[in-house]
Amino acid sequence: MSIKQIRLFGDPILTTRAQEVTSFDKELRNLIKDLEDTMLDAPGVGLAAPQLGVSLRVFTYIVDSDEPGHLVNPVLDLSEEIQDGEEGCLSVPGLLYDTKRSLQVIAKGLNMHGEPVTISGTDLLSRCIQHETDHLDGIVFIDRLDTSTRKLAMKALRETEWFGQVQPQFKISPHNTQGLAL
Repeated sequence: MSIKQIRLFGDPILTTRAQEVTSFDKELRNLIKDLEDTMLDAPGVGLAAPQLGVSLRVFTYIVDSDEPGHLVNPVLDLSEEIQDGEEGCLSVPGLLYDTKRSLQVIAKGLNMHGEPVTISGTDLLSRCIQHETDHLDGIVFIDRLDTSTRKLAMKALRETEWFGQVQPQFKISPHNTQGLAL
């Protein structure tokens, strides 16, 4: 498909909960291909549909593999054991902060054809799945930082050359969203 522009911090779609995918059609497969192409070009280890301006619950990832994967309508089961490690985001370029996440995750959802998928992971895969699912819930990793680190992150954001220069662009979803999504 094609490489798309990644929405940056400040775009309202990044703070809005994405809608469930209900149509497993060619348009969804094209979106997943766009997500993969854009993620690999960035380069990143994950990318969620809202980061491309599409308010649907789908993301792609590439961790511990040569081939990207994807998950539609994810539901997570998180371990109580916590990991703390450096995390960044393609929508917040150039900034990395230690972020607490569950060490292990079991993610259940669907593939592009509507078939059930389960992904189990630890460490980076767990962090990636949680990060991308947060995007689907309208949460950016900076929201997960403790208060003092979040203040430092917001100060650093305001000092980036791209902050405040991005004008939001909206794309109408090709899927039936009952009038609740862009």
